[in-house]
Amino acid sequence: MIGEKDYYYLRASKRKGSRIIVKDIAYLGSSIENVKKALEKLPKYSGQIRKAYRTINNFLESNRYLEKIQELKLKKDKFIEYEILLEVEACKLHFNTDFKRENELTKKEILKNFIIEFAYNTTSIEGNTIKLNEARSLLQEGLTPKNKTLREIYDLQNTEKVFLNLFESKEEINHELIQKIHSNLLEGIDPRKGYRTTNVRVTKANFKATPAPYVKVDMDLLLKWYNQNMNKFHPLILGSIFHHKFEKIHPFLDGNGRTGRMLLNFILLRNNYPPLIILNKERKLYLEVLREMDKINLTKINENYKSLVNFVADQMVKGYWNIFL
Repeated sequence: MIGEKDYYYLRASKRKGSRIIVKDIAYLGSSIENVKKALEKLPKYSGQIRKAYRTINNFLESNRYLEKIQELKLKKDKFIEYEILLEVEACKLHFNTDFKRENELTKKEILKNFIIEFAYNTTSIEGNTIKLNEARSLLQEGLTPKNKTLREIYDLQNTEKVFLNLFESKEEINHELIQKIHSNLLEGIDPRKGYRTTNVRVTKANFKATPAPYVKVDMDLLLKWYNQNMNKFHPLILGSIFHHKFEKIHPFLDGNGRTGRMLLNFILLRNNYPPLIILNKERKLYLEVLREMDKINLTKINENYKSLVNFVADQMVKGYWNIFL
């Protein structure tokens, strides 16, 4: 930007040793319309240019929706930074207009790409060693990765099945649904169904999970809190807080993280927000922001939840345009 005018360039960068070399490939114009025309004329055979093209196109499209949301002058919320709230709403606007109006085949392909990325990341957070390209081959082509356990393979396949079942579901969140999600996620992996009846120790956590005799009681409290607040909070805030409180209870002997992230996405979807992926590469920060909330009483909330909510919102914005656009 020079003065108040925008100038767009197509730029490629490459790391060479400890330096990053940047090259401007082409000047694209000073308006979105000129940029799009210029991009259409560029050669598509270069991997660098293709990547730069997609990055710029994503920026332009997301900016277009962001500008529409900015015009609405949304009310600020104490649990989420205003700028990132606008970006979340821009994702929602595109999701409910452009994405949902695509033809069925295109929607199916986009959703498949999301599920592959989601399944890979949510299972990797829990220690699954299947790589992204292997996950893609497994879920797209049915090719079983070499030297991987059946547990790891079922982990990905179960995640895909559960997500697809929930994608357009409007079921109420209750004990039955939560236990069904957990049971289906762990099909062929762990035979222990239902809420745990023995105590569990959460490794590397600074909290004690709910004692076994009180798991059902605490889940009752969580569901009561959810039902009382489902129309009071922004769905992303509601889902983020619910996710933390669920993880703190730790109602199952295994699969709590995978179930919790699935429930977070279900809360978003049933409120017409796009699903999100918590990236495995962000695992350390993800666990840190969850731990920050651990001293908060199960039925209480305070502004400390802001760091978790903003982290979750950032994960949505980072991933949305690369998959759904």
